[in-house]
Amino acid sequence: MRPAWAQDVLSLFLELAAIPSPPGEERAVADRVLEYLDALGLEADEDNAGPQVGSSIGNILCRIEGNGAPGTPLFLCAHLDTVPLDGLLEPVVGEDGFVRNSGGTILGADNKAAVAAMLEGTARVLEEGRPHPGVELLFTPMEEVGLRGATAFDEQRLDARIGYVYDHAGPIGEVIVGAPYMRKLDVVFHGRAAHAGMYPEDGRSAIAAAARAIADLRLGRLDEETTANVGTIEGGSGRNVVPERCSFLAEARSHDERKVADVVQEMLETFTFAAGLAECEVEAQVEGSARGYRFRRDDVPVRLAATALERTGREPSFVLSGGGADANVFNERGLQCVNLANAMVDIHTPDERIAVEDLEAMVDVTVALVDVAGETENAA
Repeated sequence: MRPAWAQDVLSLFLELAAIPSPPGEERAVADRVLEYLDALGLEADEDNAGPQVGSSIGNILCRIEGNGAPGTPLFLCAHLDTVPLDGLLEPVVGEDGFVRNSGGTILGADNKAAVAAMLEGTARVLEEGRPHPGVELLFTPMEEVGLRGATAFDEQRLDARIGYVYDHAGPIGEVIVGAPYMRKLDVVFHGRAAHAGMYPEDGRSAIAAAARAIADLRLGRLDEETTANVGTIEGGSGRNVVPERCSFLAEARSHDERKVADVVQEMLETFTFAAGLAECEVEAQVEGSARGYRFRRDDVPVRLAATALERTGREPSFVLSGGGADANVFNERGLQCVNLANAMVDIHTPDERIAVEDLEAMVDVTVALVDVAGETENAA
C-alpha cells in the first residue's frame, strides 16, 4: 500500500524533489524512500559505505523476492544525490504539463525522476500481483561527484546480473549502448610570489603559466567520440601579489580507450611545456573516473529494453552517451547494466524540467521491463 503522501508517481516525485539532497547530504530523501518501501511491506538494507564516500547514507538495497515465475531477475538502480543547488526547492506543475522548480535552482529530476518511476513501478507490480523472477532496487549516494556510492557497493550482494539505470537526458526510447572512458586531471602550477608593484620581475606567475597551458589545449569535441574540458580554475593570494599557485580541474573522455590515453598524454605535455616557458613547476594527477562500455543490439539487456519499450508504444533507438552513470561501475565489474533515457530536460540548470506524462511513461517502462524479464530465459 502506497503511503498517503505518494498515491501516484507525480505526488511521489514532487515529494522527493522538494527535499534537498546534494552530494553527501542525502539522508532526508533516503529516509523518505525507506518510508515508501516500508509502506509497501518491503525491507531495505543500508550498507556502511557512507563514511567511506563522505555521505550521510550508505547504499540502499531492497530485494523483492520472485513469486515463482521463471525468467531473468533484474536490478534497477538510481542515485539519490543531485548536483549542488543554489536556491529553494519548490517543484510545481505548469500549465504545459511540465514539472519545474520555481525556487530558482535545479529541479533534481536527475535522478529523482528515476527514483520515483522505479518505486511506483514496483508498487504496481506488487499491487497487481504480476509474476516476476525477482527485482532488486538499489539507491546510491554521491553519484554526481564520481559514482562514489556505486563504486563502494559490493555488487556480489545482488542476485540479478542484469540491470538498468534511468539516467540520460534524452527522449524515452533511447537505449544507451555505450558510454565513454573518462580520465580526471588535477593540475597545480607552482610559481614564485613577489610584490606585483615593487618587484614583479622577481615573481613567476603560476596563473600566467596555467593560462598559457589552457590556451594551448585542444578542448571541446575533438572528434565524434572524444571530448576534453577544463572545468574550474583558481589561484593567487592577492591583487598585488604575483601568484605563486594556480590549480585547475580538467577531464578527457572517449569511447576509444586508446584515444583518451593519447589525449591525456598530450595534455600533460602541454602543461610541462607551459610551465617551462614561465619558469614554473607543475604537478598533474591523473585518475580514471569511469571505464567505458559498449553493448551490441542483440545483447540480452538491450533486447529486453527494446521489447519493453515497444510494449509501451515507444520506438527504441540505440545511442552512445558522452556521460557517465552508475551503469559504468556495474559493467566494469562484470554485470550487464543498461542506461535508459527518461526524458529529463536541461539537467543541472535552473531550467531543468520533466513532463508529467514522461514520469508516468517511465513507470509503464519499468513494469514492462519486469514483465519481459519474466518471459525471458535466465541469462545470468
